[in-house]
Amino acid sequence: MERFVIIGAGAAGITAAQTLRELRPDDLITVLSTDERVHSRCMLHKYLGHERDAQGINFVDADFFEKNDITHIPGETVKRIDTAAKMVYFGESYSLPYDKLLIATGAGFFIPPIPHFREAPNVFGFRDLSDALAIDEAFGRGKRVFIVGSGLVGLDAASALCERGAEITIAEMAPRVMPLQTDDYAASVYQKAFEAHGCRFLLGIGASDAVVDGEGNITEVILSTGEHVPCDFIIMAAGVRPRIQIALDSGIAAERAITVDEYLRTSAPAVFAAGDCTGLSGVWPDAMDQGKYAAWNMIGIAERYPKPYPFKNTSNFFGITMLSVGRLDLTEGAEILAHRTPTEYRKAILTDGKLTGYLQLGNISNTGLYLYLVRNGVDLSGRKERIFDLSFADFYGINEKNGEFAYKV
Repeated sequence: MERFVIIGAGAAGITAAQTLRELRPDDLITVLSTDERVHSRCMLHKYLGHERDAQGINFVDADFFEKNDITHIPGETVKRIDTAAKMVYFGESYSLPYDKLLIATGAGFFIPPIPHFREAPNVFGFRDLSDALAIDEAFGRGKRVFIVGSGLVGLDAASALCERGAEITIAEMAPRVMPLQTDDYAASVYQKAFEAHGCRFLLGIGASDAVVDGEGNITEVILSTGEHVPCDFIIMAAGVRPRIQIALDSGIAAERAITVDEYLRTSAPAVFAAGDCTGLSGVWPDAMDQGKYAAWNMIGIAERYPKPYPFKNTSNFFGITMLSVGRLDLTEGAEILAHRTPTEYRKAILTDGKLTGYLQLGNISNTGLYLYLVRNGVDLSGRKERIFDLSFADFYGINEKNGEFAYKV
């Protein structure tokens, strides 16, 4: 009987636990988590917007741990791993032995070195349920919100709070909203939608200082332009950092993220890592995949983790849906094709005959083909004129010799 220990109860950790239980019905599985509750960070805006309660953003059944005979130790942060003795230390004086260990600690928000921002008690991230709880409490004391960053996290928070009557200012250093996921046109569509709901955007502008009260709370953000923006609290949504401290404290190789090989093994024997802490991808479905592959490899099923889709993101704000995949900013020497109707916008970026970036605004159903084309670097020579009308039938068909479904060369 093997002892499996998982640090983290996010997408990667829970998927790994579930996969291990399916394959190893009699082994011991323990999940340690800093969070008290399992929750989907993709659904935090639903909680903050009071559309769902804490159980409503749980992505597993309430009795998941009980019915799968998995021990869950919530509200505990692992302090050290003794990789030689195969022991995990947490709490004041607790320890837990393991035969195989998975680190799935995720990522946390980052506060840049702006004066007062790192010390002020009214500056929050928006990555975990604890963040959403803190923001919800702060909102009860004041409705003027300053959000740093207009990526998916920042707009998630803004969409939830503006529906509750917040007065929201969003500062973005880039010249458009969601700069990594959009182009100028798609960004303008989202910006207009948010402005129609009362949000104010400051594009190409950053925070440079702050005014604080006697308790250290920020009452005004001072912009790089010199303007003072009054606020009751601040949400930092300008970037995340993989949580790697436990690896660093335990002698496990890590730089900006925990170093893993193609089997998701770390530099320490019997220790694996998956999810945002590896820096491989920041997308929820990818974290789930990594949890599954890590579990397979932990029990000896050698499976290489395939390269994730590059920069894949989907969004849905105020009923406007969008898919973006690949690098939309790498356009030098590329061919750019676009198609726009009153209800839909598509953009394809081709480099050396291959699709390297794709954006679709509007109905994003049946876009799996474009994900496939970007991920696999399929040569589109002779097909680019029909780039927005392609289907899998253009690439797969029945082999005339054996009747099998095969890729068309």
